[in-house]
Amino acid sequence: MSHTEAPLLSRRAVGREVVIVLALSLGASAVWSIVSIVGTLTEPGGLADSVQSMNSARAEAERPWYDLAQQLVSLTLAMAPVALALHVLSLDRGNPFRLIGLDPRRPAFDLLGGAALAACIGIPGLALYFTARALGLNATIAAANLNDVWWAVPVLVLAALKNAILEEVIGVGYLVTRLRQLAWRPAAIIAAHALLRGTYHLYQGFGGFIGNAVMGAVFALCFLKWKRTGPLVVAHTLLDIAAFVGYLLVAPHVSWL
Repeated sequence: MSHTEAPLLSRRAVGREVVIVLALSLGASAVWSIVSIVGTLTEPGGLADSVQSMNSARAEAERPWYDLAQQLVSLTLAMAPVALALHVLSLDRGNPFRLIGLDPRRPAFDLLGGAALAACIGIPGLALYFTARALGLNATIAAANLNDVWWAVPVLVLAALKNAILEEVIGVGYLVTRLRQLAWRPAAIIAAHALLRGTYHLYQGFGGFIGNAVMGAVFALCFLKWKRTGPLVVAHTLLDIAAFVGYLLVAPHVSWL
């Protein structure tokens, strides 16, 4: 073997690696999500009366600089598992950005494809959320709970981008690539990712589980077809920006959110 060749990992090594990477990222989120919904279901009022808060302030309104510092540190540290996933892919598969299609080769495709995906998923997803909440199958999601600060919108945009990179790079790009190495069939790969994505959103309720499982199946299928996470990152970012910033701007003025 030449010095430029990457060593081939055994199936057992790949399997161990997948467990470790997921245990440090989305798999851990899935476990905590299960714990969270068990707690919610056993509380008085259950899902119907529960509120799940996201993007909350991390300090009092009198210390906005400290709140901002904590927000930025949290967003930065969330990229550590992403760096790990890309690093381990590079050990035996070469350039990980090119491998999972997170490079600038097809910018128009990534942007337009991502926007189309966001539109196709966002509108039905919103309808599912309100239906599930009306049926008592979903918690109320308070998507933005920052103090009244000038940097609220930029931080929410960064939070949306963080979620997109974390979930699409690890949950789709990394996981699908490794499962293909393990000779999983496409249908099994799609089902595995859908189950994972649905489970780490289960804290929101059963509507959140179903909606995100469907989104996961669509995204995994798109990655298998396109070999690119670029459109998925764009779509996820747009969806979360709409949810986070939209909630921040609209929720104070309406009663139905």
